[in-house]
Amino acid sequence: MEISLNLLQEVDAEALFKFESENRWFFEKMVPSRGDDYYSFETFIRRHHELLKEQKNGLSYFYLITNDAGEIVGRINLVDKKDNIADIGFRVGATYVGKGIGNQALNLLLKTDLSVKQIRGKTTTVNHASQKVLERNGFKQVRVGDEEFEMNGEIMKFTHYLWGNENPRL
Repeated sequence: MEISLNLLQEVDAEALFKFESENRWFFEKMVPSRGDDYYSFETFIRRHHELLKEQKNGLSYFYLITNDAGEIVGRINLVDKKDNIADIGFRVGATYVGKGIGNQALNLLLKTDLSVKQIRGKTTTVNHASQKVLERNGFKQVRVGDEEFEMNGEIMKFTHYLWGNENPRL
């Protein structure tokens, strides 16, 4: 499947809300919930506008992963950019898991004109798919956090990763 990355825009709100709502059950198996409020369209729109402001100010970059039909199949974000370091987050919809989309999206993102020298990644210890995506794209595991938490009846921790851009395009 051919995918592309598109910076988040105002017009994406409805399609993104639909994507997030349809995949909530799937995402919450592997990452902590964003809370019930997030799935109220009114709250979602407010947060959408906040993300667009962050993006406009160069603090974060939010990308939609779309297929060749223009449908949202996932998201990938560089957030909290400061001192040439940012954090990465990504999620692929349930229907599209196991098709290499996360790997392709991260690879595409790393080939863009990044304005960061390092990217931090973090995932739960049970999210092996995300761990593989990070590692296949040059992220190195740097530690497993000490703090334990329970999610879906399972005790887990966060695994932390780091990627370094040796030739940053600043």
